[in-house]
Amino acid sequence: MSYDLQWFAQDGPGGEKTEPATSKKLKDAREEGKVARSQELNSAAMLIALFLSLRIFVSYLGEGFISVFHLFYGMIPDVVDTQRDGMTVQAASGLLNQGYLQLLRLAAPFLAAGLVVAIVISIVQVGWQVSTKPLEPKLDKFNPVNGFKRIFSKDSLFNLLMSILKIVLVFYVAYTCIKGQANNLFILYEIPLNQAISLIGDIIIDTGLRISLCYLVVGLADYIYQRHRFNEDMKMTKQEVKDEYKNTEGDPQIKGQQRQRMREASQRRMMQDVPKADVVITNPTHIAVAIRYDAEIENAPTVVAKGEDYLAAKIKETAKENGVEIMENKPLARALYATVEVGEQIPPELYQAVAEILALVYSKR
Repeated sequence: MSYDLQWFAQDGPGGEKTEPATSKKLKDAREEGKVARSQELNSAAMLIALFLSLRIFVSYLGEGFISVFHLFYGMIPDVVDTQRDGMTVQAASGLLNQGYLQLLRLAAPFLAAGLVVAIVISIVQVGWQVSTKPLEPKLDKFNPVNGFKRIFSKDSLFNLLMSILKIVLVFYVAYTCIKGQANNLFILYEIPLNQAISLIGDIIIDTGLRISLCYLVVGLADYIYQRHRFNEDMKMTKQEVKDEYKNTEGDPQIKGQQRQRMREASQRRMMQDVPKADVVITNPTHIAVAIRYDAEIENAPTVVAKGEDYLAAKIKETAKENGVEIMENKPLARALYATVEVGEQIPPELYQAVAEILALVYSKR
C-alpha cells in the first residue's frame, strides 16, 4: 500500500508551518482586513488625547459650562407661560435642544482630538487600508464548536490576563494618586467652590494621565504580541509556498519546457542562416561561430550562428553541406562566442582579426 508521510505531519498536508508568509499572502490578508493591530494601543492613545485635551481646554470647558448654565436658566422666563399651564412640553423640548447644541459645541474639541488620534494610531500600526470584508457575515462565526474554540483558545487566555492586568493597574495608579492628594481632599469643605472644582479637576486629569501612560505601556506590549501572533498565523508550509509559486509564476516544469521549445525554435532559425554565412570560425572542436558580411547593407560583419559542442558540430556539418568555408582560429572563436550574440555585429576591436579571415576566404573564392 502506498502512502504519503506528509499527511501525518503536523498541521496536515504540507507539514509544519515553518516558512515566513510570502508577500502575496500578506497582501491578500491585508485586503481581507487581517492585520496585526492592537486595540489596547488605540484605547491608550485616545485616553492620553482625552486627558491632554482636558488639560489644554479646561478653562474653555469651565467657562463654557457656566455660559450654558446662564443661557439655559436665562431662557426659562421667556418660554414659561405663567398665565396658563407654566412650562409646556414644547418649551421644555426647545430648552433641551438648545442645551444639547451648546454641550455638543463644548465637546467638539475632544471628539475631534479622539478621532484624529484614532486615525493616526491605526495608520501607524497597519497603514492606510480600507476593507469592508471584516463586516461581511460569515457562517462559521455561528458555529458553536468554533465559538467554544475561540472562548478557550490561547488568545482568550491572553486577553483575560490583559484585562486583569488593566484593572489592577488602574486601581493601583488611581489609589496612589488619590492617596498623594489626601491632604488637599480634606480641605475641600474649607475652600471656595471654584477652587474646589479646580482642585478636583487637577486631581482627575493628573490621575487620568498617569493611568493613560501606564495603559500605553500595556498597549505597546499587546501590539508586540499581536505582531508576533500575526506572523505566526501567516506562516506557510513548504507545500503552500510551492503551490502559491505555481499559481502566480506558473509551474516551473512547464516554464522549463516552454524555454526549451523557444531555444529549439531559435536554434532552428539560426541553423537556417548558416548557409548564408561567409565563414565559420572554429575552436576547432568545441566552438563554432558563423559570420556573414554584406558591405552594401552592413557596416560590419554579423554573427548569424554560434554554438558549442553538439551545436558547434551541427553548424560545421551544415556549413560543409552548403559549401561555407570553415577556418580555425581559437582565440578569435572564443572571443566572438563570449562577446557577440546572434544577430549582432562584431565589435571594433575584432575588426582586424575578422577582416584577415574574410580576406583569406575571398582569396580562396
